[in-house]
Amino acid sequence: MSIVGTPALSAQQKPVAEPLVSIRELRVRYAPQDPFVLDGVDLDLFRGETVALLGSSGSGKSTLMKALTGFAPIHSGSVRAGDFDVAKLQRGQLRRLRSQTGQVFQQFNLVGRLSVLTNVLTGSLYGAGAPNMLGTFRSADRKRALELLDRVGIAHKANEPARSLSGGQQQRVAIARALMQNPRVILADEPVASLDPKMSRTVLELLQQIAREDQIPVLVSLHVLPLALAHSDRIVGLRHGEIVVSGHTADLTAEMLAPVYDIDEEEEDE
Repeated sequence: MSIVGTPALSAQQKPVAEPLVSIRELRVRYAPQDPFVLDGVDLDLFRGETVALLGSSGSGKSTLMKALTGFAPIHSGSVRAGDFDVAKLQRGQLRRLRSQTGQVFQQFNLVGRLSVLTNVLTGSLYGAGAPNMLGTFRSADRKRALELLDRVGIAHKANEPARSLSGGQQQRVAIARALMQNPRVILADEPVASLDPKMSRTVLELLQQIAREDQIPVLVSLHVLPLALAHSDRIVGLRHGEIVVSGHTADLTAEMLAPVYDIDEEEEDE
């Protein structure tokens, strides 16, 4: 299947930086008799960039993110994240990889009865040792959590229960929690699907700002084309488990991204 996108860069134009995440010929299926959910996917993620992952439901977007952290079975191909060869990791190494991967979800995954500050502090559990596991947190961690809440514009809600916040506020808490891990990469799986258009833009602007300022890749899956075009550096489109569009956002148009969706098939069904 051909890939729509920008022409190959010349040797002089190619970036000198190595990708922080590199995926080659990735194939994933959940059972031997099942079809492949991902079939021959290649993808690099570089420091400081926001990559929008587009595709209809069932295209493989969530599975691709799960493969990056060892939650999806790798049938063949390779997934490298920093120094980790994901397919070969043992349980302890997988925990370490996941501790270095900030994740932001559609449903926020906060503990509603706990304070906003405590929810952010849970992002420090892996690296802070036994005291934190007992529910106490170091003063340095508390200070950093408050700084991160200020960064995402919600420090004034630190002592309120998370369930009292609006959806957009809760998602900013979730982003602060992810940053508390000192992540090497952030995976945001449909982070604005439950938000109104204004807050969706705010959250995506925040994620793109974090990518640039912290020089980490942010991979964000989206359904809405205009949001991807407005808030990403690159766009990768999946259809039926294969990449059908890939390019720099500035070089792509809505028409070029049409192959991502089953528009023709839907029209024929009608």
